[in-house]
Amino acid sequence: MPANISAQSAPAADDPLGIPQNITIMGHDDPNNRTATAIVNGQVITGTDIDQRVALVVSASQNEISEEEMNRLRMQVLRNLIDETLQIQEAKAQEIEVSQAEIDQTYARVASQNFGPDIEKMDAYLESIGSSPASLKRQINGELAWQQILRRNISPFVNVSEEEVNELLKRLEASRGTEEFRLGEIYLSATPENQQAVAQNAQRIVEQLRQGGSFVAYARQFSEASTAATGGDLGFVRLAQLPSELATVAREMQPGQLVGPIQIPGGYSILYLIDKRQVLAADPRDAILSLKQISISFAEGISEADAAQKVEAFTTGVRAMRGCGDAEGAAQAIGADIVTNDQIRARSLPEQLQQLVLNLQLGQTTPPFGSIEDGVRVLMLCGRDDPQVESGPDFDTLMGQLEDERINKRAQRYLRDLRNDAYIEYH
Repeated sequence: MPANISAQSAPAADDPLGIPQNITIMGHDDPNNRTATAIVNGQVITGTDIDQRVALVVSASQNEISEEEMNRLRMQVLRNLIDETLQIQEAKAQEIEVSQAEIDQTYARVASQNFGPDIEKMDAYLESIGSSPASLKRQINGELAWQQILRRNISPFVNVSEEEVNELLKRLEASRGTEEFRLGEIYLSATPENQQAVAQNAQRIVEQLRQGGSFVAYARQFSEASTAATGGDLGFVRLAQLPSELATVAREMQPGQLVGPIQIPGGYSILYLIDKRQVLAADPRDAILSLKQISISFAEGISEADAAQKVEAFTTGVRAMRGCGDAEGAAQAIGADIVTNDQIRARSLPEQLQQLVLNLQLGQTTPPFGSIEDGVRVLMLCGRDDPQVESGPDFDTLMGQLEDERINKRAQRYLRDLRNDAYIEYH
């Protein structure tokens, strides 16, 4: 060690900047007085831009957001808008043009997924929550621009060999019958310098999600992974395909569970388990069922005693039914309604009913379920087409997955370089 550097002042391994542990802040830090707008390479991000983008996130939260949390959310949205602006600017610098027709087409697709074919309903909804069609279209513009940049500047230079794919296919076959997981991920990159701040931000996102926030909406706004455009959905993956830190956590998760933030090389991840299934094995929940729903309703104001008596009579009548052929007449005799659907996928049923129905034999019914308000019903199984054993992903699909992983890593470095080279003023 050089003589002019003491052991006490030398940078620690986890402190690359060599900042002393005991410091004095020279100035007043007021968390309630943060800059709310910015100029990015000469382009202004206004307070309105931030307000309208924040409104998209707030609309996805089922709980009221505190003033303190709102201030943090605004700062996070500002960071996202800066990245988005850098991406759009880079596209222009590369002479990559996203046409208005492409933006409108994507906007119409989002509208149809939420409001059907009437785009004006989407426009009205955005205005009603304090956002605007222009704000969402700007986000779409940023996503499309970035995708085109990656296709031109990164994708052609990402190579995956046939040997790698064939080796992955062998491992996949060897893992037949083990579990694979459909995960949603929100990824936030971090450097040693900003690691603590990023971890705190990730924790706040987790808290908002646990209070009812939409994972898809938060992933679209905050995730830095390439899957942000699809709401963070990674699709079905095996544990071996995940970083070891994520694999350890995912192995213990159950569908519907949220875990995070999880520190991984390069940042933090928040995981949401959408579903899980066995690799290269037929999932019983993909069976196509023919079901009869037999139900009764209750008059408004009925007493609990009278309702219980009616449910008992209904249950007795259902038990006396002699299979699906007898259901129509028997239902009429006990004053029940009956609806038939022969194209029900088992996994589309509420989770509590899925296994009950899959354990039925033809002509059998589930136990009664429901309430006085919603009516009481049973499901009768009248047919079942079991799913075929999956052959698994083919060569081209696996090659695409490996390429996407490598493109995503290079994209993160690309965006980091754009940030480092940017001239940003805050106001």
